[in-house]
Amino acid sequence: MKRLSKAALLLLFLGLAASVYAIEIRFAPPDFQTDYTLPGERIPAPSAGFGAWDVLILFAALSTATWLVLKKRSRRGLFLLSIACMVYFGFWRKGCICPVGSLQNVAAAILIPGVGVSAVVVAFFVMPLIFSLFFGRVFCASVCPLGAIQELVAIRPIKISSSIERALGLGKYVYLGVAILGVGTGAGFFVCRYDPFVGLYRLGHSFNMLLAGGVILVLGIFIARPYCRFLCPYGVLLGWMSKFSKWHLDIAPQGKCVDCRLCESSCPYNAMDMPTPIHLMEKQDTGKKRTQRLVLLVPVITGIAAFAGYLLHEPLSRMHPTVQLSERVAAEDLKLIPEQILETEHFRAGSQTTEQLHAEALALRSQFKAGGALLGAFLGLVVSLKLVGLSVVRKRTVFEPHRETCFSCGRCYPYCPVEPEGTPNVAQERV
Repeated sequence: MKRLSKAALLLLFLGLAASVYAIEIRFAPPDFQTDYTLPGERIPAPSAGFGAWDVLILFAALSTATWLVLKKRSRRGLFLLSIACMVYFGFWRKGCICPVGSLQNVAAAILIPGVGVSAVVVAFFVMPLIFSLFFGRVFCASVCPLGAIQELVAIRPIKISSSIERALGLGKYVYLGVAILGVGTGAGFFVCRYDPFVGLYRLGHSFNMLLAGGVILVLGIFIARPYCRFLCPYGVLLGWMSKFSKWHLDIAPQGKCVDCRLCESSCPYNAMDMPTPIHLMEKQDTGKKRTQRLVLLVPVITGIAAFAGYLLHEPLSRMHPTVQLSERVAAEDLKLIPEQILETEHFRAGSQTTEQLHAEALALRSQFKAGGALLGAFLGLVVSLKLVGLSVVRKRTVFEPHRETCFSCGRCYPYCPVEPEGTPNVAQERV
């Protein structure tokens, strides 16, 4: 019965994928007079370990995605590859090892003495970053199983304003900082614990996490890839690499863009940069002064945020199960809570005294003072640098993908009247 249910769910996704691609073109491109043609740890452990073959398959998938993005320029090919990667890395390998979660293993090896990490995990962590540094976010394009399942359900995506996109996009930086804080303090691997899709891939998880995954997928019908855009901590690192990528997806060859704005309209991720308005180019001196003032504010904002993080060490420390247990035991001892729970019953049956438990929790709270300050400083630095980036006027004469946020999904390919899908093109190279 279990095999039957897995097979049924897999067939359901494959059937949905076939129908999704058929209706993915959201509006009819105009009839251009060209040769353009429309292209028709708190979770169950995986059943099998990962090895060299999985690393080779990941490398092959990344290489194929790079070829489809930069040379073949095929949205159809990327869509089919995403289904294959979702089936293999998702349902077959049950969502683990995933590069998104592997950042915690690498962080633990760096931050915690005596903790090691396997070469396979390191390869899964590093390989997508290297590809992003050279070719953009091709891992996000069609290889990541978390992104693939969201891409599959993005049937009727709508665009949200750029200001809301930027505000919500700070969520992934918060998640990254909290995840590293959890690893460094021993509170747990939060990215794996609260992965919204691993329960779907393993057909088993807590009700709340299965519900969260379902809600995100339903939301993803209208807000494309909400987890990738607003929560994925690994996406922060991929975006940093992609920002400096040597080659990257481009829409039309340089000098051939006709400013039809179809690429902008077809992108549901707000990942398209428009040509710089003339009035901004004429006020570059004003922009430079504004940028200089914001640069001077960077250490001020960072310092204030660090102090705020230090003040929040008490609630942050409650992420740690030992602190939670200490507070629960204290509340029970003071008769504030009438009944015991399984954790407190197990503690009282053990050899550790209440005084030892409270002393351990106090030491952990002290760790969260420094950790909270570092978390606050990180988030303050991110916010201040984002403000500086918004103040900088960059000269653009054509529509270009925003290298940091573009998923290289190829949704814009079928709409470009200058270069149809499937026509080879030399990708834009950073000089």
